[in-house]
Amino acid sequence: MGELRPLAQDLTPESRALAMALRELFEGLEVSVRRYAARRVRDAGTFSRYLSGTRVPPWEVVMDLFTDVAEHRGMAATPDAIELVRRLHRAAVETSTSPRHAVEVLEQQLAEADRDSRRSTARGDALSDALLDRKHRIADLEVRLNQLEAEWSAERERAERLAAANPDVTELLHECDQLQDEVTRLSAQLHEAQKQRDEAEQRCTLLERQLEAVEQVQPVAAVPPTVSRAMPKVLIVDDQPDNLMAMTAVLCTLDQELVAVSSGREALKALLDHDDFAVIIMDVQMPDMDGYETAAHIKRRPRTHDVPIIFLTAMGTDPEHSARGYAAGAVDYIGKPFDPWVLRAKVAVFTGIYLEQRRLAGDQ
Repeated sequence: MGELRPLAQDLTPESRALAMALRELFEGLEVSVRRYAARRVRDAGTFSRYLSGTRVPPWEVVMDLFTDVAEHRGMAATPDAIELVRRLHRAAVETSTSPRHAVEVLEQQLAEADRDSRRSTARGDALSDALLDRKHRIADLEVRLNQLEAEWSAERERAERLAAANPDVTELLHECDQLQDEVTRLSAQLHEAQKQRDEAEQRCTLLERQLEAVEQVQPVAAVPPTVSRAMPKVLIVDDQPDNLMAMTAVLCTLDQELVAVSSGREALKALLDHDDFAVIIMDVQMPDMDGYETAAHIKRRPRTHDVPIIFLTAMGTDPEHSARGYAAGAVDYIGKPFDPWVLRAKVAVFTGIYLEQRRLAGDQ
């Protein structure tokens, strides 16, 4: 069967725990890594790195492993066992700092957005065909009604005989009204499907740009402990580990020190520990304390009152939401998924202002 590679050195406790759980599952299959990778049409080297802990696999890979073990043993895994591995996987994802893992997360989001776009397009095509059919039927009915009305106006007596001979005129009018209502309904559904397709295409475009930005990230050489790193600090606040990882990957090539936290309370603590942040990038929708409430606390403190805040949110950038963000003290309001180049440019502007203010203060 072939032995597994040993666990990698210097793993985080979370990555080690996940790798050991996956190895235990895999050993239940009683096959080699290469044979199992061929069975699932996956790269054997990548799957081996999953089992050695150097890479965190996507959750679908873990679920495939559960399925195959259940089929081999003739007994399904318990919900408790799946939930345990799910917690280990979530913990490993949250502690992973690999840019490659950020790429995998963004690729999954891109796949979902592309699937939404294709579904919306297919539904829109079906609705367009149904709408065209109803319009043709209405046109046919209108032709028939016009013919009857012309005959009625030409000869009243004949029209009365025609009305007696064609008692289904009322039914035709009723059917026409029903078709008109159906056209209205289908038009609304078609508009909604087209809107969903356009939004999904927009998400695809932005996610592709985020992937491009992440894949272009080059490893940054470590700074010797004796060298002072007088870089401006940027505080990133988001309760979703995937979003934190994506923003860190996009901004890490700038000359800044990034501090990433996952809640409003952690953000306030970071601001107590450090008073030299050049800008704060903060999500709006967070549990316990949302972005608006956190911003209000920041603006009430004299030490942090002047630190600029950029809200980054999936709630949309319509006037209602953006006005509330500006009222909370934000200097900018960006919707998700964000354009990586726009975010980098805005952060660069505020860090440049911060460095200039610090230089002027030093000259005085």
